Amino acid sequence: MRERLAAEVGAIVKQAPFTVALAYPSPYATAMSSLGYQRIYRAIMEAPGMACERVFLDDDAERDLTAQKRPMTYESLRPLEELPVVAFSVAYEIELAGLVRMLDAANVPALRDERSERHPFVLAGGPLTFSNPLPLAAFADAIVMGEAEELVIDVLRVIESVSGRANQLDALAKIPHVHVPAVHGGVLPTGAKADVALLPAWAPIRTPNTVLSDMFLIETERGCSRKCTYCVMRRSTNGGMRLVPMETILGLVPPDAKRVGLVGAAVSDHPRIAQIVNTLADQGRGVGLSSLRPDRLNDELVSALKRAGYRTLTTAMDGPSERLRESLERNARIKNLLRCAELARKHGMDRLKLYLMLGLPGETDADIDECIKFVGELSNVVPIALGIAPFCAKRNTPLDGQPFAGIDGVTDRLARLRHGLRGRADVRSTSARWTWVEYVLAQGAEAEGRAVAEAARAGGRFAAYKRAFERLDRDRPARPRRSLAIAPF
Repeated sequence: MRERLAAEVGAIVKQAPFTVALAYPSPYATAMSSLGYQRIYRAIMEAPGMACERVFLDDDAERDLTAQKRPMTYESLRPLEELPVVAFSVAYEIELAGLVRMLDAANVPALRDERSERHPFVLAGGPLTFSNPLPLAAFADAIVMGEAEELVIDVLRVIESVSGRANQLDALAKIPHVHVPAVHGGVLPTGAKADVALLPAWAPIRTPNTVLSDMFLIETERGCSRKCTYCVMRRSTNGGMRLVPMETILGLVPPDAKRVGLVGAAVSDHPRIAQIVNTLADQGRGVGLSSLRPDRLNDELVSALKRAGYRTLTTAMDGPSERLRESLERNARIKNLLRCAELARKHGMDRLKLYLMLGLPGETDADIDECIKFVGELSNVVPIALGIAPFCAKRNTPLDGQPFAGIDGVTDRLARLRHGLRGRADVRSTSARWTWVEYVLAQGAEAEGRAVAEAARAGGRFAAYKRAFERLDRDRPARPRRSLAIAPF
């Protein structure tokens, strides 16, 4: 911890009468690569009379939850349980287990209804609130919904100034965009939308000890103008895309930043993105982009990416066939993907990496065979790598409620794809088992959150989740699981 603090550039040193724990239920390297987490850190540290100290899941606990030790703050080595508020930023469903283990290791009851006045107030927010935070409601006293950089300060002021847990909850329940499970039950408020004057978010801390080593993170836009049917951040979320002017982005980059990460749901949709990348490359900086759309990749942009240090051109294919891509309302046509391969070869990229989902609604073997044939053709142009993710239906999307394709079904489709592309493409996939766990939580409620606590305390392996979810189904036979782990296509 001392070595990591010493390596940081831009950390804010501050003491204040009201200091809270800003927690992330994944290890340091992941947390400090999160622009959202760093934005909330900066908001709290800039608020008068308020400060935060950072707490993370232990590195070893990511692989084995039982390895989690008593969590301590990085800034002062204070035990987590000694701070009045523990504010968790939660990005996705599987991180709920890390939250449970951190609280358990601090001797703070993870379940909200087991805590008393003597325990810290557990506040939560983060990207998970844009889809389905109801499983999180099993643990959080209150949840800040949506874009929280402004609202979180108001919430913390209430917790600071109001005495008594019941009074705090009553006061918070009256604030728009704040979900208080004890008051609101399963009814969620809308998500907050930050004032455009607060954009862009940028990360104050740079460090070599992260996934995005020594990279200055800044958003180029917030939201998205597209309407992909599987995506939580589609154009109906918080009013679509809000662009940040190029001059503002470039003006915020620190002079000594050697690498810049341009962050957003649709970075390549920024109308001046090629100019931004070229300008940063002219300054001798490396550049990373969080999202490249195949229909936006042209000669100017790919040339700029190459100048900024790109060796792999990465974009999303999404569906294995043209028919499925159309059903997803994705602008990833065959002509766009062929053009990406040609541009990758022209500009000397090592490979073209394509992200792809399997197990989509209506998917058949014919779709997989079309993918094999097409990717094989692309591999004649440039080396191809496929990053596979099983499809997981999310709340607040048009595909909400679609069943999970099944662990066996996804595994069979993946085997068919691997066999057909053997020797022609590098095919790597995330786990179908863990996607099923994600799916159950994405479609679940507070009861599923309580099942996470059971699974996490049993070691957090897949078998523990399966047992916990099966027990939950037995306890409520009138409401069976939407899809079982072994459900067929």
